Amino acid sequence: MKIQKHIVETSAGKLKYNISGSGKPNIVLINGGSGPIEGWMKVLPEVSKIASVFSCNRFGVGGSDKPKKPQEGITIVENLREALKKIGFEPPYLLVGHSLGGLYANLFTRLYPNEVAGVIFLESSHPNDTSLDKYQGKIVKTINKMFSIFDSLSSEKQFSEVNFVKKTVNQIKQIDSFPEIPVYVITGGKEHRMMPEEARRKRLENQLKLLSLSENSKHIVAENSGHFPQLSEPKIVIDATKDIIRQINNK
Repeated sequence: MKIQKHIVETSAGKLKYNISGSGKPNIVLINGGSGPIEGWMKVLPEVSKIASVFSCNRFGVGGSDKPKKPQEGITIVENLREALKKIGFEPPYLLVGHSLGGLYANLFTRLYPNEVAGVIFLESSHPNDTSLDKYQGKIVKTINKMFSIFDSLSSEKQFSEVNFVKKTVNQIKQIDSFPEIPVYVITGGKEHRMMPEEARRKRLENQLKLLSLSENSKHIVAENSGHFPQLSEPKIVIDATKDIIRQINNK
């Protein structure tokens, strides 16, 4: 599927985005760290048949402008809201956050509970994941250190969202409340080859804690997927989206 992109001019720069489909609620797909719109190509066609769907490349990704300031959570959420407002994509939203995008979906919902109708956490990061570093092997730590050195040599890379995860987590922790809305948590059932078993187990425990955000929550396991169920088992993501939409629209 070729994804058609448009440009929206925000106060922080130009963002490339895609909008497709029709129907409510309006769905906002939130990419993982440095992930492009194309990461949703296997779910967009089907989901667009039942609702309006927005996705974008955040600053520094896939033709969007380079970031001009630190990309911590609140900045990313406000940039997203501004872009949505500029193109007339109105709340309430169903937020679908993959990986690091799950932190932004979590923060968005806490900051603007009246603008969110439901959340799907897709192989999502949890605030407690910042403590998983101690379980990483020497090889992974060395690779991460190398990337951080390279990033520091580039003016735009120093503003990259991956450098501000802990700040984003602190922003989430400062807001205790989360609305009573449908929350789905999709986790991959396969092992992560670069992640030690103990770290994988802790990460799964953290993902399951997301279920406690709402009394109306559901856990779905993508048995044949690792970190990208939207690519390896798109039907699971599509079916979960259809299911949560039925809940929202039948309220």
